Amino acid sequence: MLASKTVQELLDAFSAPTPTPGGGSAAALAGAVAASLLAMVAAMPKTKNGTPEDRAALDTAHPEILSLRTKFVELIDTDAASYDGVVAAYRLPKATDAEKAARKTAVGKAMRHATDVPLETARAASRLLSLGRIVADHGNANAASDCGVAVTLAQSTATGALMNVRTNLSGMADADYVARVQAEMSRLTQDIAVVLAPIYSALGWKGHQPPQ
Repeated sequence: MLASKTVQELLDAFSAPTPTPGGGSAAALAGAVAASLLAMVAAMPKTKNGTPEDRAALDTAHPEILSLRTKFVELIDTDAASYDGVVAAYRLPKATDAEKAARKTAVGKAMRHATDVPLETARAASRLLSLGRIVADHGNANAASDCGVAVTLAQSTATGALMNVRTNLSGMADADYVARVQAEMSRLTQDIAVVLAPIYSALGWKGHQPPQ
């Protein structure tokens, strides 16, 4: 299990010249770190304004942030396993027509699963960014940079996951499935773009990016 490795072992695994773990697992790892940072800020005793409203908002967001962290940790391994499944499907025999047909079916199923997994990562990242807005609005102002790092990591998680989805879709023949996924990708991209500006504003930064 990748998630049970030490940090050094995990970095070595990402550095190895093997198909997995790859970008999809890295995106999920970034999401897990982002969720951890947001959970830290949400759990701090001090809030932005010291009001009961701040405390209630953070206390409500905190359990879901932790739940998303658990999901991201699971997705680190799930993404790697899904791509291993694609590799295994392509290695199936294709000497006869029956074998070719079975291989084609197996490849299609494996590719779909390998697309669904990073799409789930992107969904989780979008939701985490929504929770990040709550933390930015109500969390300890002294931890603004921690929240900001979490937000940028979550944004990278979504972007990286969607890159993997887009790459997989390019080789898929199921037009209906491709259209549905592309539509969801557009919605997720729009949702993420909408939430970023208010987050950065709450953190004291203008525009969609932190100061240079």
